[in-house]
Amino acid sequence: METTGNRVSLGEIFRTFLIIGVTGFGGGMAVVALVERVCVHDKEWLSHEEFMHGLAFGQFLGPFSLNSCTFVGCTLRGRIGGTVAAFAFILPSFLIVSFLSLLYFRYHELPELQSALQGTNPVIIALILVAAIGMGRKIRGVEPWAIALLTFGLAAFFQVNGLALLALTAFWSLARARFRQVHH
Repeated sequence: METTGNRVSLGEIFRTFLIIGVTGFGGGMAVVALVERVCVHDKEWLSHEEFMHGLAFGQFLGPFSLNSCTFVGCTLRGRIGGTVAAFAFILPSFLIVSFLSLLYFRYHELPELQSALQGTNPVIIALILVAAIGMGRKIRGVEPWAIALLTFGLAAFFQVNGLALLALTAFWSLARARFRQVHH
């Protein structure tokens, strides 16, 4: 992990998140898995635990893939680092979507384009599954698996809101910590 004496440059943050923005396809979880691989494992800018804390905080406020990038940038270089990471991450998507929108509005009635768009759905689902499996491999112990499966069940079958699930999980963790503190 980087120390304050060996700070990551804003240029390196920009380049890294620009590349993540260009190559990060498949939605939130796929991008978060890529950010984790690059920033935690490859560059060792943060520990896995620090990254998971940032991911948890990022769940509260909208697009968590962007929030994860912003968190890493803020951790490395404060507000300016977070701003640079967020801008670099968003820039490729903005340019690509702008260009594709132009093409779509010009050629949207072509059957070939409609077929191509339908073919991307299975790929996106596969990318999300790969990211989920990769993150699931890091879960150790019965309790975390029980929480993960219960959370999945509540979300998938009972349509419980993600924010409510996070609040319930936070409450459970705080109560468990308090219980352990009192009984030890």
